[in-house]
Amino acid sequence: MKVLVTGGAGFIGSHTVDQLINDGAEVVVLDDLSTGIKENLHPKAELIVMDIASEEVSEVFQRYRPEYVIHLAAQVSVPGSLDHPVKDCMTNAAGSVNILENCRLYGVRKVVYASSAAVYGNPAGVTVSASDPLVPMSFYGVSKLVPEYYLKIFADLYGLKYTVLRYANVFGPRQGAAGEGGVVSIFAARLLSGEQPCIHGDGEQTRDFIYVGDIARANVKALNRGDGLTLNVGTGMRVSINHLCQAMSSIAGVVSSPVYTAGREGDIRHMCMDIEQTIAALEWQPQFSLEEGLQKTLGFWRPDITGRR
Repeated sequence: MKVLVTGGAGFIGSHTVDQLINDGAEVVVLDDLSTGIKENLHPKAELIVMDIASEEVSEVFQRYRPEYVIHLAAQVSVPGSLDHPVKDCMTNAAGSVNILENCRLYGVRKVVYASSAAVYGNPAGVTVSASDPLVPMSFYGVSKLVPEYYLKIFADLYGLKYTVLRYANVFGPRQGAAGEGGVVSIFAARLLSGEQPCIHGDGEQTRDFIYVGDIARANVKALNRGDGLTLNVGTGMRVSINHLCQAMSSIAGVVSSPVYTAGREGDIRHMCMDIEQTIAALEWQPQFSLEEGLQKTLGFWRPDITGRR
């Protein structure tokens, strides 16, 4: 099985590449390394350094003829989308359409597209299902939603198979500070350096935090399951930012009181995923608890933490 992974040198992408290669797949990675890191990549993966919006993407498809594409490359910062909406659109919307058109031209069997909980905006209920209203509150949410519509039309017109996975807040080793799940890596850096974590707002806003290893498994499972479906990928559990900070302090073995600042424009108040359909469609479920994931994440930066709990 030959799989092209866009954004494969990034945080989620590199873990997905690891999972694919461990499962015996042949993997080609397309990444412009704007945020991805070459050293993240499994040595058996072949890296092509290129922007997904480039016309030269067609040469990659023509040369490697991937059977499947896992499309992860994206601009992932909500504040970044507000500061630079054109750049956000060019990467997340136009770049995605470029990938889909090449999938059509070169006979790709299926695309797995990484969407985001940001497409829902600020949901009214305790949990959000894939059928709930889509009311994005940021340019990032809009730019992640647009390719979902393109996928449906590519499927209707050309028979391109797809599965859309709307991620909750992903965290784990190799993560940078960008993206909704980046709060974990930001807190980790501050806690392990003796600084106080900074919380935007009152800290009672909640998120559904999912460990990156569980996301990588869902990505790979979706290659052969969930055709034509849009699925939430999370844990189904709400965690406040205050609780997250407390849990990380405890695991790291440090005492630290957070500093509170004004809330950020475009941030939602509460988000938790309904994952029942995902469990059934992908024959998948999250394996890591919040504490297990945080322990692995903090242990990535300070190995002595791994065996503490």
